[in-house]
Amino acid sequence: MTETEIVTSLCPMYGSRFGYALSNGTVGVYDKTSRYWRIKSKNHAMSIHAFDLNSDGVNELITGWSNGKVDARSDRTGEVIFKDNFSSAIAGVVEGDYRMDGHIQLICCSVDGEIRGYLPGTAEMRGNLMDTSAEQDLIRELSQKKQNLLLELRNYEENAKAELASPLNEADGHRGIIPANTRLHTTLSVSLGNETQTAHTELRISTSNDTIIRAVLIFAEGIFTGESHVVHPSIHNLSSSICIPIVPPKDVPVDLHLKAFVGYRSSTQFHVFESTRQLPRFSMYALTSLDPASEPISYVNFTIAERAQRVVVWLGQNFLLPEDTHIQNAPFQVCFTSLRNGGHLHIKIKLSGEITINTDDIDLAGDIIQSMASFFAIEDLQVEADFPVYFEELRKVLVKVDEYHSVHQKLSADMADHSNLIRSLLVGAEDARLMRDMKTMKSRYMELYDLNRDLLNGYKIRCNNHTELLGNLKAVNQAIQRAGRLRVGKPKNQVITACRDAIRSNNINTLFKIMRVGTASS
Repeated sequence: MTETEIVTSLCPMYGSRFGYALSNGTVGVYDKTSRYWRIKSKNHAMSIHAFDLNSDGVNELITGWSNGKVDARSDRTGEVIFKDNFSSAIAGVVEGDYRMDGHIQLICCSVDGEIRGYLPGTAEMRGNLMDTSAEQDLIRELSQKKQNLLLELRNYEENAKAELASPLNEADGHRGIIPANTRLHTTLSVSLGNETQTAHTELRISTSNDTIIRAVLIFAEGIFTGESHVVHPSIHNLSSSICIPIVPPKDVPVDLHLKAFVGYRSSTQFHVFESTRQLPRFSMYALTSLDPASEPISYVNFTIAERAQRVVVWLGQNFLLPEDTHIQNAPFQVCFTSLRNGGHLHIKIKLSGEITINTDDIDLAGDIIQSMASFFAIEDLQVEADFPVYFEELRKVLVKVDEYHSVHQKLSADMADHSNLIRSLLVGAEDARLMRDMKTMKSRYMELYDLNRDLLNGYKIRCNNHTELLGNLKAVNQAIQRAGRLRVGKPKNQVITACRDAIRSNNINTLFKIMRVGTASS
């Protein structure tokens, strides 16, 4: 699963369900790979914990926040069932028998050292843990909603009176009156950019008549800073359509939640149109004409039992194809260019169901295979793959790993020798002091000082070597995971296990053979 920010906390709920917190103030619950719910706060989640606070047999997600609030949320809906406030930020949330009376409490501690314990609610209180202050907050919130609805109702009544008093014209626009048949249209397309703007995906929002769009709010995960974006044209640039450039950093499908303020230039009140549009997973790839010279040498080859037309449907759902695109029946080939780095992607389909993906980006190949597997409900898929440039880089990394291992062993041996020498010098210096041989004692301590300095320098070299070694080992592990993502189901697990075995036995040639064909056997 991919989240939008750094994951700061994870906690098991029960079974396959777990809670999570992100650095941007988001908390939520997953069940396996499906997200049940999430909420986002302007405060940071300092600690999360699973605890059955209302005694209904199901753990709630307890969150301690940077503003001192503690809340308990339903694992199914995210609804707050209990909350409390500390005078300072929460330092941690745990559980234990604090009073040593055999009853487990939820224990919350603030950064100022204030500790509060909470006993689970009794059976009679089940589902009714909200205290009076929380209920008052709820009443205040509902009163605010009531005021907003009354204001909206008054606006509608005034508009209705105005419509009865005079026919609709643009002069009425300041009252927020727009034609009843006004519709909001959205289209997504690929823009190759120009001198002033880089290549991007373009979202065009337009109205069905001469009304103007005063502002647009977009809410989307992982695309905009703070997960939201506002477009507010100047008064001189108002029109019935707005084009918004979007550059998703990763190849994941994203739901764009849109709110547009629609009215006339003279309007002081606007109608809010809400819409949701999904950005396809591979929206940052532009369809290009067939050019054999641009075909990447790296490839993935596999066969699926699907008709070519189903593959065309998959292409239409996952790429932004121009409206006039017509893909013939198999065999056929489509070519795309990445808007991020200009890399080429070729997808070929044969009558037999054999598919070849040509790309030098092993991550992109893995994403395409996982997307196809999900769309066609493929449980097991073995492939043949070759990424010569990437595999050559991996070979160099493996050579470096060997070098760092040998350097590490040599440095460890040198450190052991130095330690023995230090011991003998220290004994010699102390013997000289006891015998009042100050000249020899000084000489020994000077040698000891130099040897200690060498030891410290050697330790710094060893630390740097260890850091480099860890970085390269991480790259090797990522390569194994990437090779696994080119397969689905059992073949995926078999490749990852076989690759790790090959690394363990230092059999590099076998490793690359497994990555290419999925097995070490001939």
